Amino acid sequence: MKHRDDNKVLDLIMDITDTVTVVWWKFFDWLAVVPWSSLLGISLVAMIVGGALGLGGLMPALVFASFIIKSLAGGKRSAEIAATAAATRADVEALERRLLEAEMAALQAQIEPHFLFNTLALIGQLIETNPAQATVVHQHLIKYLRSAMPQMRDKGNGKLGLQMDMCRAYLNIMQARMQERLTYDIDLPSELEFLPFPSMMIQTLVENSIKHGLEPKTTGGHIRITAKKVDGQLLVEVSDNGMGFDMHADDGMGLTNIRERLKVLYSGKAQLVIEAPQAGGAVVGILVPIDTKQ
Repeated sequence: MKHRDDNKVLDLIMDITDTVTVVWWKFFDWLAVVPWSSLLGISLVAMIVGGALGLGGLMPALVFASFIIKSLAGGKRSAEIAATAAATRADVEALERRLLEAEMAALQAQIEPHFLFNTLALIGQLIETNPAQATVVHQHLIKYLRSAMPQMRDKGNGKLGLQMDMCRAYLNIMQARMQERLTYDIDLPSELEFLPFPSMMIQTLVENSIKHGLEPKTTGGHIRITAKKVDGQLLVEVSDNGMGFDMHADDGMGLTNIRERLKVLYSGKAQLVIEAPQAGGAVVGILVPIDTKQ
């Protein structure tokens, strides 16, 4: 019986100790971040209230101790709290980045079967009518898959040269479908080939050019993809002479996705630039900081 009472007393002491510890650290954290002017005002109010309640020298002593604690350890604790907050923000941003890449992978998983189905159907049709052309399209499809698969697995940035290869293979396949209605050229300086660049963005712009710019146009048109350095940044542009771009229309899913990915990947330091030249067609560029560390 006595042993049981001793345990209750011990549990009560431990509970009180834990509560005092929690209260102390909350008070310590508050002291670390509260401005000096606010602490001075609160101290004056506390001493007035303490005097009215007859607490004597208790409140002045508590106020004096608070000022000493803030002077000696407040700066360090404030820095620790700021570092913890920064680490938390970094974790949240990393989580958002992984979530966006997962959404992108899911989007690709929806697009690729559709693209593959149409391409395989085209190859099947060409086998009956033009076996030599079927072989060419089949080789382009293999090149496309060889470029696309590593990027889909990595779910992150790829090399610019690899993504241009993927676009070239994609455009060759689309040329087999559209025949003389589609022409293209790619201008990629060799010194830019190995720079990192967000995956699948260029192809999204190319797909938009074909879908909205060239396919609705009876005579088709031309797509030009260029990459260059501009004021220490990397600019990749996809331009066409198709139906043009409605600057007052909302972004579609592809452009919205690119804007969101750029925002997360580059923290506002990258941008999507859309132009509608007076001569017609559209120019869409992606401007990103050059990262030579990857």
